[in-house]
Amino acid sequence: MLQQTVRSVWPLFFGLGIIGLCIGAQGSLLGIRAELEGFDTRATGLLMSCYYVGFLLGSLRAPAIIQRVGHVRAFAALTALASMTILVHSVLVDPWVWGLMRLLTGFSVSAIYVVAESWLNQAADNRTRGQLLSLYMITMLAGLSAGQFLLNLSDPAGFELFTLISILISLAAIPILITATPMPAFESARPVSIATLYRLAPTGLVGSFLINACYAMVLGMGSVYASRLGMRVEQIALFMALLVLGGMLLQWPLGRLSDSRDRRTVIAAAAVAALLCALVSAQVGFTSNHSHLLLALLFGGTCFPLLALYLALTNDQLEADQATGASSTLLLVGGVGASIGPFLISLTMDRWGPASFFWSLAVMAGLMAAHALYKRITDPFPATSESANPFQMQAPFPVGSVLMESMPGEDSAGETPIEDGSDTARDEAPPLA
Repeated sequence: MLQQTVRSVWPLFFGLGIIGLCIGAQGSLLGIRAELEGFDTRATGLLMSCYYVGFLLGSLRAPAIIQRVGHVRAFAALTALASMTILVHSVLVDPWVWGLMRLLTGFSVSAIYVVAESWLNQAADNRTRGQLLSLYMITMLAGLSAGQFLLNLSDPAGFELFTLISILISLAAIPILITATPMPAFESARPVSIATLYRLAPTGLVGSFLINACYAMVLGMGSVYASRLGMRVEQIALFMALLVLGGMLLQWPLGRLSDSRDRRTVIAAAAVAALLCALVSAQVGFTSNHSHLLLALLFGGTCFPLLALYLALTNDQLEADQATGASSTLLLVGGVGASIGPFLISLTMDRWGPASFFWSLAVMAGLMAAHALYKRITDPFPATSESANPFQMQAPFPVGSVLMESMPGEDSAGETPIEDGSDTARDEAPPLA
């Protein structure tokens, strides 16, 4: 059943893998190029934060856009926007222009995720949805990791890498735009306030803010940190790739472990491990024996999977009819954390040097561990293994959790009906030529 579903949506996985490849390459490329152009560290951090501001705005506005013009038209327009913005970076080398382009890139990429994830939700049922989303997560992380090696194909000081990324984004759209698979409609989610969510699931709310800030710090400023340590382009690519690869390798084992134990205990243990890796990395720096690469792999493996654990923990503590609104609130809070993370870490690096990159990440990991342990001690609700929804891998930012729970009209089998012959079906699924 899963194989049949994957075969039916292979164009989507192909496109998502290519887009992940481009996102991974673009973030590191801009960090390196900003260093080559002599951008101030704070300016670099601010323009990197603009991506996550755009990502948040795109996640919130995409459903309305798709509802107004349809999935296919929205996807085509968003892909064109993402392809255009990366080219502008190579033409107008200015921090303010780059910040605006990063915001537009984040907007378009997050909205593309909305289209893609709604397609996956419609294609799957309750028996295959978790596995299909796991494959989605692996595809995206593999793309993010492999994208770092595109930096080795040309000199970051030139325009060639920007052009290559633009071409690949356009390539990603081709198989998706010619598919005949119908896509579901959207409807607004019922909101759950931040105060209400903090009362119901405080660890998930606080953790979502912290872990998304960590993600943005690493992906936004990791290449700047590596460049400041004197790494060559190929070394920066490998360093960044291992950070993401670690998260991909340990995401599933940590998630499964959290299904059989109190998730807060697993979160605290993983956060402590990430704290130790960050502390050692801050002391070690860039080494000739490659120990910094092993530490990067271990830090990514212990830190990055925490987002999925926080999302699962939040759902454990909610009623079914609260899930959609709560996920939207997590998206908002996590987006705020991701938006300010790169700028904050740029301030510390500007004041105390590149070593403060990992010192800052150590602080964030320590806060996650301390809060999870505190809530584990003061609020010992029963372990999640008997009553909670099983763990599912999640996208690198909390976009997927909103979409997968906000799809309207699901029947008892978990499938979203689309009436044949409707205007939506005709618009979303143009026949193959």
